[in-house]
Amino acid sequence: MLPRMVEIEVTSTGGLHTTARHGPSGADLETDAPRDNEGRGESFSPTDLVATALATCILTTMEIYARRQGWQLAGARARVEKHMVAAPARRIGRLPVTITMPAGLPKEARPTLERIALHCPVHLSVNPDIDRPMTFVYPD
Repeated sequence: MLPRMVEIEVTSTGGLHTTARHGPSGADLETDAPRDNEGRGESFSPTDLVATALATCILTTMEIYARRQGWQLAGARARVEKHMVAAPARRIGRLPVTITMPAGLPKEARPTLERIALHCPVHLSVNPDIDRPMTFVYPD
């Protein structure tokens, strides 16, 4: 079953700021243009949200699978770096992600969870021209 449509309404609030409202929950999210692109950098920029979406998607999809297997992923962390490029147009050029896994995870879980991370919906949706290497760090 495919997920239902989700509506998000975005309003410009002036000064290169926006407020996005998530239809199903009513949660709000604010953005600002980055300092290097005429903004004040007071919140996530739109491209920061792409990086954030990638990291959160990786952790979420891995945890969905882990939970079904009875594995605990609480405490797992993802660190993503957003590297912008200027040519041929201003865009995200690189999104390296480091995933630090929690202790106590069975070693046999590693290949499956890594494969799930590489196939999360955001990773599959991001333009393939964006370099998005993943590094996994295990505590043992």
